[in-house]
Amino acid sequence: MLPRLYRTLTRLSRPLVLAYLAYRRRRGKEDAQRFGERFGRPGMARPAGPLVWIHAASVGEATTMLGLIERLLRARAMLEILITTGTVASAHLLEQRLPARARHQFVPVDLPDAVARFLDHWRPSLALWVESELWPNLILATRARGIPMVLVNGRLSTRSFRHWRWSPGLIAPVLESFQLCLAQDSKQASRLGRLGARHVAEAGDLKSAAERLPVDRRELSRLEQQIGARPRWLAASTHPGEEEVAADVHQRLAPTHPELLTIIVPRHPLRGEAIGRMLGARGLSTARRSTSDPIATDTNVYIADTMGELGLFYSLAGIAFVGGSLSRKGGHNPFEAARLGCAVLHGPDMSNCAVMATALAAAGASETITDAEGLAHVVATLL
Repeated sequence: MLPRLYRTLTRLSRPLVLAYLAYRRRRGKEDAQRFGERFGRPGMARPAGPLVWIHAASVGEATTMLGLIERLLRARAMLEILITTGTVASAHLLEQRLPARARHQFVPVDLPDAVARFLDHWRPSLALWVESELWPNLILATRARGIPMVLVNGRLSTRSFRHWRWSPGLIAPVLESFQLCLAQDSKQASRLGRLGARHVAEAGDLKSAAERLPVDRRELSRLEQQIGARPRWLAASTHPGEEEVAADVHQRLAPTHPELLTIIVPRHPLRGEAIGRMLGARGLSTARRSTSDPIATDTNVYIADTMGELGLFYSLAGIAFVGGSLSRKGGHNPFEAARLGCAVLHGPDMSNCAVMATALAAAGASETITDAEGLAHVVATLL
């Protein structure tokens, strides 16, 4: 009953959805050249042969899937891969890193007509859904066509779990559509089972098994020459509010470390200009990577507002604060920093990567901080 009601309500809400997407497009959060993909209109032809469709929400989930995509393509010589995401940033990342026989499209909005167009064109042989990106119309329509589905790296945040518990008549049919749900840990397996998943297994977190982020060694050498012996630290994958914390840290440390270079890699590169204005208002000298600014001797903060280069800056910095953890976004993958030799610092909210954060803390490889003062203290100690 509820799935039918949801389908009817989403059909009636089409004008509101169109208005919202147009608003996102004006703000640069939708790709104007590929806008039709959000309505199920394909941007390319379907390749011949079996096709595995992988749906990941954004940058973090898409990055996690790259290793699995490589394994699948090596194991099946005739296999083709389609990966869908919903953000411009993830699309740019995948353009750089997808192998041959894999391609990206934007996921259609969860409207019945958009979903039907998408499935009519791509006709996947298998669908893999990543983590917690559960769109009822898309999942139930895929099931209705007899396409097998697996939930991989499954997890539900505490907030999402509480939300779905209020809609058991909708979430149960959605989770029952998966032939198998592979959960990140026992807690997540329990949550999925309690909401209606039929076959649940605990498989571990794929993020912890991902390969090292790529590093352009020539560019690393060039930046090291620009920076020289200056002390430096990195605020990585930052969200609004965390760049202000990084600025506070820099200003607290500048009296004792006058040559300090702070590097900020925002989670969403389009925010680079706004971050530069905020830092300038605080009296800090900045350089932006997206505009090819060099790191001068008087540069206080280098804003690395590009995609796909986080590995480069982890390798450059040695000390890394992992964002999304002070802004209550659940934190980002701390193993990416650790694998490239960084001391790892993060805020108290690492719910997206709880097992990894616990493992790093137990090994003495990370520190949890709660504010700018605490972060400045730890960075100073590490410097």
